[in-house]
Parts: sequence; structure tokens; C-alpha cells
Amino acid sequence: MPRLKINNIEVTVDDGATVLKAAKQAGIKIPTMCYLEGVQCLGACRVCLVEIEGARTLVASCSAPATDGMVVHTNTRRVRDARRTVVELLLSEHAGECQTCLRSKNCELQTLAYEMGIMEQIFEGETTTQHVDESTPALRRDNGKCIKCRRCVSVCQEIQNVGALFPQGRGFAGVIGPAFNQDLSTVACVQCGQCAAVCPVGAITEVSEVDKVWQMIEDPDKIVIVQTAPAIRAALGEMFDYQPGTLVTGKMTAALRRIGFDAVFDTNFTADVTIMEEGTELLTRLKKALVDKQDVPLPLFTSCSPGWIKYAEYFNPDILPNLSTCKSPQQMFGALAKTYYANKIGKRPEDIYCVSIMPCTAKKFECQRPEMTDSGVRDVDVVLTTRELGRMIREANIAFRELPDEKMDAPMGISSGAADIFANTGGVMEAALRTAYEIVTGKELPMDNLHVAPVAGLEGVKEASLTVQGAQGDWAFLEGATLNVAVAHGLKNAQTVIDRMRSGEKQYHFVEVMTCPGGCIGGGGQPRFCTDEIRKARIAAIYREDEGKALRKSHESPDVARVYQEFLGQPLGEKSHHLLHTQYTAREKV
Repeated sequence: MPRLKINNIEVTVDDGATVLKAAKQAGIKIPTMCYLEGVQCLGACRVCLVEIEGARTLVASCSAPATDGMVVHTNTRRVRDARRTVVELLLSEHAGECQTCLRSKNCELQTLAYEMGIMEQIFEGETTTQHVDESTPALRRDNGKCIKCRRCVSVCQEIQNVGALFPQGRGFAGVIGPAFNQDLSTVACVQCGQCAAVCPVGAITEVSEVDKVWQMIEDPDKIVIVQTAPAIRAALGEMFDYQPGTLVTGKMTAALRRIGFDAVFDTNFTADVTIMEEGTELLTRLKKALVDKQDVPLPLFTSCSPGWIKYAEYFNPDILPNLSTCKSPQQMFGALAKTYYANKIGKRPEDIYCVSIMPCTAKKFECQRPEMTDSGVRDVDVVLTTRELGRMIREANIAFRELPDEKMDAPMGISSGAADIFANTGGVMEAALRTAYEIVTGKELPMDNLHVAPVAGLEGVKEASLTVQGAQGDWAFLEGATLNVAVAHGLKNAQTVIDRMRSGEKQYHFVEVMTCPGGCIGGGGQPRFCTDEIRKARIAAIYREDEGKALRKSHESPDVARVYQEFLGQPLGEKSHHLLHTQYTAREKV
């Protein structure tokens, strides 16, 4: 364990630690730009330069290993001048447009320039040729703002296993983008938005649809309703200076009413419906396989995450039969809003305008899929990210922190705690097991406080086995059976699970996949910047929301029971099959 001195502070670190990590451990801040914790330490941007006694040149602290006896200085005149020059050079190529940039006041380059006291443009000259790519429903690229830090490249390859973005060219002509400098729509991009979540500037952002929503709210002929995903309530507060992990469910509801939505509903309602449908689908497949000896696709993969669905369509089309036919909770909500809810208020599907607030940029793509029109019109009309909602609240001059806590509207605003945990990696699995086990045995899931600990947390691939005891009725065939489940978050981890299955190394019955690290709480549309510490705080908040509810199992929700009694009939029935289920097809990689 090397012992070194940083700014006269002695610190002992683990073998293999970098100077940057040692400084952080000593409570010393070193600015960074290209660095991504646990993913990338290229030393490419040179913003994190430090002076090491005995070294001929300044070194990048993010990639320099800490060694025993090292003496480091992070704030000498030489270091400050070098960092300042680096940032000034970055600014000279950067098409800032700070007054109108979506990232203004949330831009790492802008913040660094301010902290370093840079108040004027020192280096003037040619700037990068600007090309704006708006070819996809979810993401907007502006290479004029790109500072070539390669964070987007690393997250796309190392975390998501997609590889839609690459460094191309050299020197001043270098760009970061899809192959051959084409637009994103020409390559196998899953629209997850993790590139936008890590971009330090405004080079990659979500496609903003705030103006479209304002226009619909002002249309007297439209009933404009809104649904909010479970992950939003644990992250939106960060847009208004709350600590990560602060639950703002009530204030969020109040803000949406003041914006002007005609009804404020909860995607959690259809998360509970998803459990009814997906749980029944799993049990039905197991019965066909174990009793009827039919060749049915197992394991069953969850289908709530649109980035994961698109990844399977592009990279693993052979497993498409294994995907649950259930639409995501967002799309189920839209279908029910324009049929069940429309009937209740005496409106036609085309009179309802359905807005989703999602932590996910891929949801913008999902709502435009041609399969998602079973209500007779587009099921969900438009998707806003958490960041867009925060901007919309500010635009409406709403004092968010001063709002009262309000409850969502009935009948599609009431849900169980099981629906809340859809936000977390492992949450869909846990929610499904809570209901499926009780349906099979008539008893509660035998876990501490209903939590399935082995599938919780931020480990990339998690596994659990559950032996059924006390199976009854139609499900007696499962008595004594051991069900193997797996949970993966981040598409590279999902590929690991698929590869293990293909090789015969592992056999599962049920697999949950979430596209983004940590699940939806770490989605590409959430407040940035997201670290594991922030993910853990949001996850803990979601579990608190679950534990604070009287209803914690999807099948116990009286409103879910009512929608089946009044409208759907039964899970996997004819009407639910038509409105709530779909099929996916292979996509050709260009």
C-alpha cells in the first residue's frame, strides 16, 4: 500500500490507485474533463495535470499510478497555468453559444472556465466545422461543441457494448461520431442516452420536445394527461438543489398540475399491470415446458427497457422469442389511457394527448415504434426526460421547493410499492417474484421485508435461486422446483448473461435486463452527472418509497383488480393481449 504526500498531506492508498484517486482520498480536488470513474482514465484532456517532484514534465493524475514516497503538488503556479492553457485551447475550438445552449449552467467546461477565472477568449482562429445531427427521435449531436474527450465512446463501447461512436480523423480534423461521419440513424444505436449523460458539454443532448407539450396544453380541444415513471421521484429534486435520493413525489405532482396537465397519473399503475401480465406469461411458459413438454422459449427476458429491446433486435435476434411479449409500462399506460380512461371520461382516443415523464431517452424512440398504436392512435404521444421536466418547471416560474405535497389522480395514479422498485436494477425481478410466488403458493415470498437481496445492488450480473415450497392448485407441478433467475444492468453485462446461456454454462428461467447502469435511476435522461454514489442514493430512496406503502404487491392493488374486472378481463386474455402485448423483429445493422 503506497504512502505518498499530496500538498504536504500524507495518504496511504491501495496498490494500483492513481494519483487522482489518492488526492480524492486526501480530500483534495483535482479538476477533470475526460475522466470517467471506473470506465476511462485516458489522460487525454490534460486538465488533471499535477506536478510530481523528480518528474521532468507535468503528468495526468487520472492515469499516473501512485507510488510509495511520491511527493505531489496539485496547485503550484506551473500546474495552474498549464491547466488554464488547456481549458483556453478547448474553448478556442468549442462552439459555445452559452447563452442558448441546453447545457448552460450544467456544463463542465463552462464551470471549469469560471473556476479558473477565464473571462475572455485568448486564442482566436478557426473552429471545428459544425454539423448538427437530429436524425433520431431521442438524441441530438452537435460536433461543433464536441471537445473530443471520448467519454461517449467509452460508455458506448465499455458499458453498453454497442460501439455506435468512434474517434475519426486526426488533429484539428478529428471528430467523434458514427462510422464514416454519418448520422446516428445510420448505425446500430439503441438510443439509451448514456452518451448524453456523460458528455461534459452540449455536444450530445436529448431531443427536446418541451415546446410541443406547451402547445398541446394550450389546445382547448385536447385532454392532456401525464404519466411519471417511478425513477423520476427520486431524481427530479436534484434539478432544484435537493440532495440525491430525496423523494419529491408530492411536489412533482403539484408542479405537473400547475404546469397545466388535465390529469396527473403514475406509470406505476401499469407497472403493476405489467407484473400481472408478465408474471402470468412466465408461469404459463413454465407450465407448457414442464407439464405439457412443449418446446417454449426459456428463459423469459423482461421487456420493459426499450434500449435493451433494440439491442436484442440488432445484436441478438435469435433470442427475440425469449423476450416477454409485454409492452413496457409506459406503452401499456398509453394504450389504457386512450381506451379504458377515455371511455370513463367519455372521450375518443384521439382527444387524449398522453405525455410521459421518463428517465430514459430511448423512451422517445419507443413511443414512435409502429407497433405502439393498438389504441387506434399512437399510444403515447410524446416523452420528456427528467431534465426536460425540470426545465419546464423553471420555464413556468414554479417555486418547486415551496410546493405542497399532492396526490396523483385516480384511477391510474394509485399503485403498489412493487411498482416503485421498477426504477432499480433488480426491481422488476423482485416485483415479479413477490406476485408469482404468492400466486403459486398462497404465501408471501419468504424474504426479509419482501426484498430479494441477491438481485439488489450495483454488481453488473446478479443471480438468485428460489425453491418453491407449498405450490397449490394449477401450479402444483412447481412444488419443489428451483427457479434460477438473473439480473443484468448495462448492455455489456446483458451480453455476458446471453453468452453464458449460449455456451451452456448457465441455465435460467427468468432474466431481467435494464439498459442503464443502476437501472432507470441511472437513465440517460436523468439529472447529470451520475456516479455510483448518486445511483445508490436514488436506489435507497426508491426502496423507502416501496417500504412506506401499505400495498407492496402488484396483485393486491384494488385499482389493478378493477381495470381487469371492468375492462381487460384477465391477464393474457384477448383484450389485454391486443392492447398490452407486442412482438419485436430483427433489425439489420448498417
